[in-house]
Amino acid sequence: MIVLAGGDLVLPDRIASGGSIVIDGAVIAAVEPGSRAHPAGAQVIDVSPYYVVPGFVDLHVHGVAGVDAFDPAGIAAMATALPAHGVTAFCPTTVACDPGTLRGFLQQVAQARLVPAARAARVLPAHLESNFLNPEYAGAQPLECLRVPADPDARTAPTMAGAAPAFSGREILDTITAGRADVGIVTVAPELDGGVDLVLALCAGGHRVSLGHSGADFEVAMAAFDAGARHATHLFNRMTPMTHREPGLAGAVLSRDDVAAELICDGHHVHPAMCRAAIAAKGARGVLAITDGTAGTGLAPGSLTRLGPKTIRVGPHAAELENGILAGSTLTMDRAFANIVHLFGASLVDAALMCATNPARALGLTGHGAIAAGGAADLVVLDRQLQVVRTFVGGAAVYVR
Repeated sequence: MIVLAGGDLVLPDRIASGGSIVIDGAVIAAVEPGSRAHPAGAQVIDVSPYYVVPGFVDLHVHGVAGVDAFDPAGIAAMATALPAHGVTAFCPTTVACDPGTLRGFLQQVAQARLVPAARAARVLPAHLESNFLNPEYAGAQPLECLRVPADPDARTAPTMAGAAPAFSGREILDTITAGRADVGIVTVAPELDGGVDLVLALCAGGHRVSLGHSGADFEVAMAAFDAGARHATHLFNRMTPMTHREPGLAGAVLSRDDVAAELICDGHHVHPAMCRAAIAAKGARGVLAITDGTAGTGLAPGSLTRLGPKTIRVGPHAAELENGILAGSTLTMDRAFANIVHLFGASLVDAALMCATNPARALGLTGHGAIAAGGAADLVVLDRQLQVVRTFVGGAAVYVR
């Protein structure tokens, strides 16, 4: 039994100053608002100078510290590295790829979930930035891997005249079906021919469908949400601009209370003023803080690494392709939490909602994402500068500064 004693506890609705958390095994046994006698024989850890927040859940991360999710043993390595940034659970995230690469990736996800590494974050079902994205909004996605849902047997990428890739969209869909238990979120562009039907099919398969890398207008986006999509991939990035006459996909996301919006909280992918506007429009409970982190996270500016098959360079603010196109971020979840507070002007409670509670709820993780008796003891201790001091996963200290 462990007691985290005397900290400022960031609860779902308030901050309880000078409170304590009793951890019994992998579970939070009690949340005590004031100073009380602790259970006999418990290990007492003084956290009185610190905040205690629920463990961060990153639903969109491609890599960290020179490791890409497609690397051999890459997912296990990510799981070991992420607790230093307060992450207690994450969705390994792909770029569009061929079926063999996708199968290997999903096998890694399954293995990491079945046999978790020691002192590591929980590996959640994957987030696939799928093959069914709009090539005009592809960003760093490999164009040669993109397909059209309505023509699943086509073996030629729609943007590569004369090319003959050795796989079809149907093979990708079959791979997703075979690995269904390890596929959580699937990002698609609904305006593609057959896109809304694909949303229906993926939802019927139990996946959480997200709209992104998309040129959908407002009407098509609303049709996809009506078909069951409940998630938006990195709001504002790689989607049509929002204007007062053409609200587009972003406007549809902001207008729907039943849709959660990912937001890359680095202050670069989305201007802090637009982040504040999105939080005001959606409410803190409608926003999912993500990193969109890459293998460049934690590397020195100028370093070269990979995002899937592509070489990326660590820029001053984010990861970039060699031509300067943004290719994910170099953000970590602890910095995202701090940015939400310091750059976006949100409260600690709202930052915890966006970094932990909302992502856990989006994936249906019962007992995760909040400090509450009976919940999983996935916790982060932060100093007054909002830097990570300790991370607990299932009651075990997986990172100590």
